[in-house]
Amino acid sequence: MSTLELQAVSRWYGHVVAVNDVSMSIRPGVTGLLGPNGAGKSTLIAMMSGFLAPSSGTVTLDGGQIWRHEQVYRAIGLVPEREAVFEHLTGLQFVLANAELHGLSDAGAAAARAIATVEMAEAENRQISTYSKGMRQRIKMASALVHDPAVLLLDEPFNGMDPRQRMHMMGLLAQMGDDGRTVLFSSHILEEVEQVARQIEVVVSGRHAASGDFGEIRRLMTDRPNRYVIRSSDDRRLAAALIGDPSSRAVALRSTDGGIDVEAVDFGRFSWLLPRLSREHGITLLEVSATDESLESVFSYLISS
Repeated sequence: MSTLELQAVSRWYGHVVAVNDVSMSIRPGVTGLLGPNGAGKSTLIAMMSGFLAPSSGTVTLDGGQIWRHEQVYRAIGLVPEREAVFEHLTGLQFVLANAELHGLSDAGAAAARAIATVEMAEAENRQISTYSKGMRQRIKMASALVHDPAVLLLDEPFNGMDPRQRMHMMGLLAQMGDDGRTVLFSSHILEEVEQVARQIEVVVSGRHAASGDFGEIRRLMTDRPNRYVIRSSDDRRLAAALIGDPSSRAVALRSTDGGIDVEAVDFGRFSWLLPRLSREHGITLLEVSATDESLESVFSYLISS
């Protein structure tokens, strides 16, 4: 069980600030690092993996500095976004080379296990130059896993993968998180993060914009309406009761499939009020579902604000 800590981390290149005063804690399980292209995700991962020194602040793994501490690197596996493979090598040679660099006692067996884990055994003897983008991503994953690291950092890992490969990789990351590894992956594609990681760290323009699961983040945005669909045993009566309370800005009966559309401006009061109103009026709540609980909704709000 390992924890990555970033404390007031910044990184600049001349007058360009790539990351600005970011603090976050990455704990065991799967964490999604979410942000648009150019937000600073790759720079953050480079500092977490020890490939880049912070201009200010500290990056530690279980309390130990990462930058220029070789023993800490052995606990970290990295899948970079950029191609970092030698195309004249076969997949097996590439993964085996990393196993040997880590000084593993049985490098061959470790390489075979890692390749099997990412389902690349059938192509392990082909040169990497013949691999598709998705296959290259998977062989980079095998190389990152070969020394069985406690921490796995992946920069846009699903790029170029077909739907089957993507589903397999998502399942693999989820399993690693369940097994107690600390897994962080970056993405600018909202549904990727939503499917794999409930815990998210959002970066926008080099700054840490939000932290938590996406439901919690949205609930912290008190100035943003929360939209729900409610179905009950008496929609019209419930709608009339909700209209009379200031916690709801808009209440409308749905004309097509029944139910009520509600736009709540005070989440705390609304969540307290709804069950009480239904009890007072003898109404049975059949369904209460948020219609904007997706990461896309949260992300759009963070960027606009």
